[in-house]
Amino acid sequence: MRTLYPTIAANRQQWLQVSERHRIYVEESGNPLGIPVLLVHGGPGAGTSPEHRRFFDPERYRIILFDQRGAGQSEPHAELADNHTQALIADMEQIREHLDVESWLLFGGSWGSTLALCYAIAHPDRVRGLVLRGLFLGREQDLHWLYQPEGGAAQLFPDYYREFLAPLDGDSRHLLSRYYQLLTSHNELARLHAARAWAVWEGRIATLLPRVDAEAYYGEAHSALALARIECHYFINDCFMDENHIIRGLDTLRHLPAILVHGRYDAICKPAAAACLSEHWPELVLQIVPGAGHSAFEPGIIDALVKATDHMAKELIQA
Repeated sequence: MRTLYPTIAANRQQWLQVSERHRIYVEESGNPLGIPVLLVHGGPGAGTSPEHRRFFDPERYRIILFDQRGAGQSEPHAELADNHTQALIADMEQIREHLDVESWLLFGGSWGSTLALCYAIAHPDRVRGLVLRGLFLGREQDLHWLYQPEGGAAQLFPDYYREFLAPLDGDSRHLLSRYYQLLTSHNELARLHAARAWAVWEGRIATLLPRVDAEAYYGEAHSALALARIECHYFINDCFMDENHIIRGLDTLRHLPAILVHGRYDAICKPAAAACLSEHWPELVLQIVPGAGHSAFEPGIIDALVKATDHMAKELIQA
């Protein structure tokens, strides 16, 4: 079974001004002359970490990471204004042009798979291939699965779901809009309490085997606030895209080599979404990983993703 590549440092770090309000963190590592790969992180709002560099062979890849608007080291932190899907696609294009990249491989998980696919639909000539994980299609049914009491996640984790509803006094009615009110409140304590509950709910159900430190790790105030505010902002706005936008746009990118890795027991992004994409995209290589949930850092998912990036490197070098 494959493991992550060794830890490496960034070769270059910078902040790119993408609007009057936002500047985003961008870094490069690995081989400056290698195959350009852009890691598209999840959430939205989760941000990147040095561990994300380790999915790629640093001798063969020019590894590019960025924090989306309001996330990670991008500024302003947790900012919602001018933060939407079309802006993030434009930011990716600005990064590509700024770094003088003609075309690149996209590597995205969860919301990162959504954004990677949206970018590829908009700019198929700038994409050399895709490696996706934990597919999220951003449809109403996908949000229903994760947040509604009759959805799959609440049925699997009823105790955790009760705690997720605590900031709403246990009432799930109008959940997204009421959470949005709390997360945008002028009351700092109310914002933080809601953000922690939101982030801990997601973190607790992200892995097949429970993380003993899930509450402390995902409840850290700075990261929880960005994740919860930005996710809720996107989800209350239907991810700023039409229903089934990705499925309807597949014809523009079906010629691209693509691998999708999805955990058999993914409780955040239901495996049925991966099956749906595969049905509409027969050329897609779908790998269902047994004994894994949603997280990119579960052993079976790491194994599949590292093998996928190694495979893509060989294919793209030969192309």
